[in-house]
Amino acid sequence: MKHYAIIVAGGSGTRMRSAVPKQFLLLNGLPLLMHTIRVFQNSRTQPDIILVLHPDSHEYWLSLCQEHQFTLPYQLVSGGETRFHSVKNGILTIEDEDAVIAIHDAVRPLVTPDIIDESFDCAEQYGNAVVAIKSRDSVRQIKDNRSQSLNRDEIYLIQTPQTFKADQLKKAYLQPYQENFTDDASVVEQTGVNINLIGGSYQNIKITYPEDIAIAEFLLSQKLRVISLRCHWVIDHCCASFRCAAIGHWSFAARHFAALASVIGHLLRGIGSFVIDYGLSTMGYEP
Repeated sequence: MKHYAIIVAGGSGTRMRSAVPKQFLLLNGLPLLMHTIRVFQNSRTQPDIILVLHPDSHEYWLSLCQEHQFTLPYQLVSGGETRFHSVKNGILTIEDEDAVIAIHDAVRPLVTPDIIDESFDCAEQYGNAVVAIKSRDSVRQIKDNRSQSLNRDEIYLIQTPQTFKADQLKKAYLQPYQENFTDDASVVEQTGVNINLIGGSYQNIKITYPEDIAIAEFLLSQKLRVISLRCHWVIDHCCASFRCAAIGHWSFAARHFAALASVIGHLLRGIGSFVIDYGLSTMGYEP
């Protein structure tokens, strides 16, 4: 079964108080949209990427790709008047009927490969999968000029990706646009299809306001620090195992080669550290 990811990047910089559309703002030195595309590429599923951008942004995006040497494969599609029309334009490029299609906000760069893979797996088995998290706050609804409390255990906050089998999605997007279509799940639900929720992440934030960039940079730096520490731990243990093997192999030979093993161990650790730090820097991150 073929897998696709439609990444919708039609937002403006209005609420960010920025002249640059928010999907192009820098996050740890790299345009936010590039982080989003990369995490899909790093997933086990590795779906074909369909990037939906406003026509006026195509030239600017291509210049950013050249500037940052961004060469991951994707198909570029023009966005429409609303998010509904932009998603529809992306769907129309997919001819496969036996496919699973994820739709994701370009400004959610902190989604994880595990969430992406689970959404595809669940949609393939049950028809659709929509990522959601439980509300941590008390929730009230205003009705007839009065506020009333809602049971927060029954309230879920919807995120992306929202993933569907192609037949469900294509049928749903044959409907005319309605203002109550706030996301893809609401479009599909209108056709009578039950929507399946799967667990999301409180770190899978949507970059909307200026403070969101600072939060995302902090969360991303913490993730990279954990990755770096784990890699260093593996290298240290490999080096230690190498030295132990040299010392314990034959006592006579060990006296001659233990010192050499120690030197090689230090070299491996140094090379490993360089590779990790260089790799992170070329990805646009500060090690």
